[in-house]
Amino acid sequence: MSDRLSMQDPRTQYPQPPFPRQPQPAPGIASKMDPVPDHGETSYQGSGKLEGRKALVTGGDSGIGRAAAIAFAREGADVAISYLETEEADAKEVVQLIEAEGRKAVALPGDITDEAWCRELVARTVEQLGGLDILVINAGRQQNREDISKVTSEDFDRTLKTNLYAMHWIAQAAVPHLPAGASVITTASVQAYDPSAILLDYATTKAGIVAYTKALSKQLLKKGIRANVVAPGPFWTALQASGGQPPEKVAKFGAESEYGRPGQPVECAPIYVLLASQDGSFINGEVYGITGGAGVA
Repeated sequence: MSDRLSMQDPRTQYPQPPFPRQPQPAPGIASKMDPVPDHGETSYQGSGKLEGRKALVTGGDSGIGRAAAIAFAREGADVAISYLETEEADAKEVVQLIEAEGRKAVALPGDITDEAWCRELVARTVEQLGGLDILVINAGRQQNREDISKVTSEDFDRTLKTNLYAMHWIAQAAVPHLPAGASVITTASVQAYDPSAILLDYATTKAGIVAYTKALSKQLLKKGIRANVVAPGPFWTALQASGGQPPEKVAKFGAESEYGRPGQPVECAPIYVLLASQDGSFINGEVYGITGGAGVA
């Protein structure tokens, strides 16, 4: 295991820019990044907080979703991950990591902009895991555009379908299967509160995720189910290198944060575990910012 939990200066705990130029086609492969992100493969240590739970994580092949999936397995949960077929190489690694913990892994490749697939992936999860206790709606699309004139209707449509429509379809399909004590966790962004000029459509969806989840939390608590939001800041994931940021910005990604570096996905994992576990029993309708000091509203 790594020394992630030993006392150290958080500013220098992980790599700092400049990073090599490394453009990739969307959606990107984590293993091709330099430096390779830390999703907790060797650094996350579990303590049984989710023993016997059953989780579905969208976008579980890489980035923050991968970190959550690994942490859930280390905490004792069986985990289903959804991802695009082009991300199969990363997904296979996650499946192996989950199974190495003696937990069941379910791989669900498919496109969540397809409503029928969103409903099917929930049904497959419930069937293969024998239920559903934790739902993490995390998969997202982020493609920078320098000017409003460059944001095409196709761009806008695909971003909204990936980040908002899919969230609704998946949540709607999952809620009938969630027991009292279950948890729904969505992934928004600091972009919901402090949007970048080049991320018009992405920032719009992230603000929508916050509002949707807060409204949903009021409905679900009547069933004994909690719903919360995680709002990350600059994190070192394949989303950035595959068009989320211009190549020149990827090279210095995170340098403008108060830490002088981007966050690593594993640094999000404990928050997802908290919100998924009984430790978070009195947390509902909240937004947890993990922004490296930027803050959220």
